[in-house]
Amino acid sequence: MKEQIITLLNTYENAAYLISIVINIIISILGLVPSVFLTAANLAVFGFWKGTFLSFAGEAIGAIISFLLYRKGFKKFSESKLFSRPKVRRLLEAKGLEAFFLVLSLRLLPFVPSGVVTFVAAVGKTSLLIFVIASSLGKIPALLLEAYSVYQLMNWTWQGKVISTFLSIFLLLFTWKKINRKKARANKIERDL
Repeated sequence: MKEQIITLLNTYENAAYLISIVINIIISILGLVPSVFLTAANLAVFGFWKGTFLSFAGEAIGAIISFLLYRKGFKKFSESKLFSRPKVRRLLEAKGLEAFFLVLSLRLLPFVPSGVVTFVAAVGKTSLLIFVIASSLGKIPALLLEAYSVYQLMNWTWQGKVISTFLSIFLLLFTWKKINRKKARANKIERDL
C-alpha cells in the first residue's frame, strides 16, 4: 500500500499535499485502518519534517471531519449496550476539562485506535472545541513517535533494528498470550461439561 501511495504522490506532484490529506481524512472516517503506511509514504516523498507535519495535519483534519460525521450520524448509538463499559461510559458522559484530559490521554496511548476515541467522543457529550484541542495535542507526541519509528525502520538504522526487535517481541508475546487464553477457555469448557 505504501508503494502505491508513493507512486500516486510522485505522479501528481502539484496536488500531492492535498492527496495525502484526503487519504488521511478517508482513513480517519473509516476509523480502524492504520495510518502508518501513509506516514511512511509521506516521509519517503516529503522528507522527515514535512512528511511528519503533513501526516499530523491530515490526521487532525481527518479527526475533526470524522467527529462531525459521527456526531451527526451515530448519536443514537450512545444508548446501546455497546457503550455500557464503565470507561466508555465515562468518556461518553465527560464534558469540559474531564473530556479534554480523557481524549488527550487516550490519544497519547499508542494501542488505542484513533477512530474509537473519535467515535466515542463524537457520540458522547464532548464539545467540538474540546475534542479538537485535546485530539490535536495528543496526536503530536504520538505522531512524532510513529514518524521517528517508521523513518528508522525505512532507513534500517540501528534504532530501526531495535524498534523492529521490540515490535517482534511484543507481537510474539501478544500472540502467545492470546493462544493461551483460548486454550484456557477451551479447558474450562471441557471441565464444565
